[in-house]
Amino acid sequence: MKKKYKKNNYPSVSVIMNCHNGEKYLKESVRSVINQSYKNWELIFWDNASTDNSKEIVKSFIDKRIKYFYSKKITNLYEARNLAIKKTSGEFISFLDTDDVWLKNKINTQVNFFQKNKKFNIVYSNYYVLDQIKNKKYIRCKKNLNSGRITQDLLNNYTIGILTVCVKKIFFDKQKFNKKYNIIGDFDFFVKLSKKNEIGYIKKPLCIYRIHTLNYSIKNLNEYKLELDNWIRINKYKYEKLGFSLKNQKFFLMKIKIKNFLKLFFDFF
Repeated sequence: MKKKYKKNNYPSVSVIMNCHNGEKYLKESVRSVINQSYKNWELIFWDNASTDNSKEIVKSFIDKRIKYFYSKKITNLYEARNLAIKKTSGEFISFLDTDDVWLKNKINTQVNFFQKNKKFNIVYSNYYVLDQIKNKKYIRCKKNLNSGRITQDLLNNYTIGILTVCVKKIFFDKQKFNKKYNIIGDFDFFVKLSKKNEIGYIKKPLCIYRIHTLNYSIKNLNEYKLELDNWIRINKYKYEKLGFSLKNQKFFLMKIKIKNFLKLFFDFF
């Protein structure tokens, strides 16, 4: 006889899905949550004033665990994330954007990780990159990454895909995403957390991140540049005072500036 799943035996996980006109890949993203082997989750779908068919697509899934919220005005992405977090009831919080997908055992693997590794309150994983522009798929990190106090690692090479993260909700009681950001809010948030918290890493890919022509960071390189420039200017002194180097972030900013210049140049001609 098949063993019946008992919801109360497992910690609850709140999944945040922020959406602004994300209909193109939305069915696949929502379905990847519904198909999770781990069943004690809720999906907080925050519709950031969409004008496409996003609402109809979400409502087509008949599942009481899906909770739909509509914002009458458009806000920056990370303000929308904060607003969605207020609606959660789970012990853990994870994030999934409307163009990405989770593999079937994503939540289960991470909850098991927490149960076996009590010192960690934050965990992220490797992931696949599905590049639809170059028509190829690959693993984001081929080398094993460090766990623990990894602030300098993240400043050298930021590898935390927000779609892979699972965090204890208690962290959001005292700290929120910077609502001014549209692109680098997760970088700012998790680098801050890493200074005082050990972060766990799972080498196995648990998600698929999609690169396509509509990616916000690709379409808005100038905004990306301005946000990172602002972050470095504000945080340079306090991070370097603590002994951290921002050398790689400065170099990355320079690359973005060059890329943005070339984009503007070729668009002009």
